[in-house]
Amino acid sequence: MQVIAQRADHGRARPPYRPAGKAALAEATIDSRQAAISEVRDGLRGQLTRLWRYGLVLSGRRDTADDLVQATCLRALERAEQFQPGSRLDKWLFTILHSLWINEIRSRKIREGQGFVDAETSLVFDGSAAVETHMAAREVIRLVETLPEAQRSALFLAYVEGMAYREVAEVLEIPIGTVMSRLAAGRARIAATLGDKPVPSPREAETP
Repeated sequence: MQVIAQRADHGRARPPYRPAGKAALAEATIDSRQAAISEVRDGLRGQLTRLWRYGLVLSGRRDTADDLVQATCLRALERAEQFQPGSRLDKWLFTILHSLWINEIRSRKIREGQGFVDAETSLVFDGSAAVETHMAAREVIRLVETLPEAQRSALFLAYVEGMAYREVAEVLEIPIGTVMSRLAAGRARIAATLGDKPVPSPREAETP
């Protein structure tokens, strides 16, 4: 009877394997990493122009912007597993580029004694004809270029890239209060250049 029962058990279809505990966690981690790597690889090409534009605004040089974009792509592919699938790839890439500029590229250029040129003379803006204030995007870039670097990066991300205060703070890795201060100071300088024409904040621009 026991042999018959064993044969009957062998004839039954076994349920599909479902990992449990640590095995299930490991499998989920592998799936998440593969999804992150795939999303980064697939999305990089569509972000190249925006990354180059930000690199140009930061550095004022076409060759340095090229270096920044190349370094950003390499760093993103190396650390693709750190990306959270489904989150904003552009913001993650901007954070990488800004970190590279602050910690590596800028310091190297300063050590080498390389100067900077006006980015507006070589910038081609591929977006819409106006941003929040309905000024030409090229004019916005030109005005932003006259600001100190800290204000320049904050205003570019908020006005040209349309990021909210919180997103700008995350990219620049600074408190949101610092972002608001830099935007206010930058708007004041631009307003002085424009005369009586108001320069609204990004949040004011979102209000109908």
